[in-house]
Parts: sequence; C-alpha cells; structure tokens
Amino acid sequence: MRQIVLDTETTGLEPGEGHRIIEIGALEMIERRQTGRSFHVYINPERDVEDGALAVHGITNEFLADKPRFADLAADFIEFIGEAELVIHNAAFDVGFLDAELARLETPTRIADHATILDTLMLARELHPGQRVSLDALCKRYEVDNSGRDLHGALLDAELLAEVYLAMTGGQVDLALDLSADSDGAESRAEALLDVDLSKLVVRRADEAELSAHRARLEAIRSSAGHCLWQESVAGE
Repeated sequence: MRQIVLDTETTGLEPGEGHRIIEIGALEMIERRQTGRSFHVYINPERDVEDGALAVHGITNEFLADKPRFADLAADFIEFIGEAELVIHNAAFDVGFLDAELARLETPTRIADHATILDTLMLARELHPGQRVSLDALCKRYEVDNSGRDLHGALLDAELLAEVYLAMTGGQVDLALDLSADSDGAESRAEALLDVDLSKLVVRRADEAELSAHRARLEAIRSSAGHCLWQESVAGE
C-alpha cells in the first residue's frame, strides 16, 4: 500500500473567506515504511497572512513573496499524491483548503479525484475516546519526540504524524517468520510478538483492484519460475 502523510499551513482558518495554502509537506510510505521521497513547497498565497496564523507557523508575507503560486506546482503535487491514501490529521481542514486551491485551476479538480483519505484525528478519537487527540497530545502518548516543534511546519508535522500513525496502528513490527529453535534470536523475537497489542492493529481488506493486482503478480511469478508456492498452498487447502 502506498500512503502519503500530509500536512499544510495556511494564511488563516477559512478557505471560504479566501484564505490560501502557504506550505505543503508530504512524505511517502510504502507498506508502512518511509521511502525517503517527499514533497515540500512554500507557496505565494497572493494575499496576506493573518496575524493569528503567523503566530502559529511564523511564515511571513516577505518570505512568501518570491515563492511559486499553487497553480505553478499543482501538476507536480497531483502526480505525487496520485493513487495513494493520504494520511492527514484533521483531514477536513487540509482537504478543504486543497480542494479550494484545486478548484481555482484552469481544469478544476478535487483531492477525491486523485487519492483516498485516512483521517488520523478520527482514528485517534476511536482509539482514545474522551482524551486529548491533538498531534502534540498524541506525540506525548506514543512517546514521539516533538521537542523541536516550537512552531507548526508542514513537513515537520508530517514527519511527526508519520511516527504517531505507525505507533497508533501497531508500529513497524517484524513478524520474524523464521522462528525455528536454531535461528539466532528466534526465541526473543517470538517473545516480542507476544507483547504486540493486537487491538491496536487496523485491519484493511483488499479491494477488487488490489486482489486483481495480487493475482496478476502471482501469475507472473508462476510464468517466470515455473511454479508459485502461494498458489500451490492455496490450491492444496
């Protein structure tokens, strides 16, 4: 699964009042591991940043004056997020602003036309009902170091959210498939698996497109190698 952990900073709180995006930070994860690919830009909003927003992120009008407009980088952004699941904290806010920016393009579009969305704020409320679920609160709960977050920043917040999301949904657990007695460290790996809190794991069922891609991959393996152990094991059940 390809996921993009994303955050934005803006000139104010309401896209309906003409407020604009001034920063996008996004990180790519594939199969729950960061790939090192990212998308990070500052954007000239073609309007002033409100004082309240400036106090939150510290990004000034002067700094943004020579930055590209959203329309200048929209194609690169859409390509980066294409066909991925966007992992966003309080997705309604960021998606609302992104949709407003996309609607201004010569060919208007929407985030939902290019990606699916997972809202970690909603997920956190399900996991921790009645508790504080801001990004800072979740960093504290899951022992993610956010000591460098004096001000909000889209890329920094995306990095923190990636760690929080993995912790909330079970972490990057090495399943240690080889648990035979003569494997180095096998017993300790087996004991570690007993400590995994399965209640925090999120189960995602493959859709038909993913199942079709899986079948095609297995058939490609069988064609090149002459056999496929997965197909043979399923057939023998």
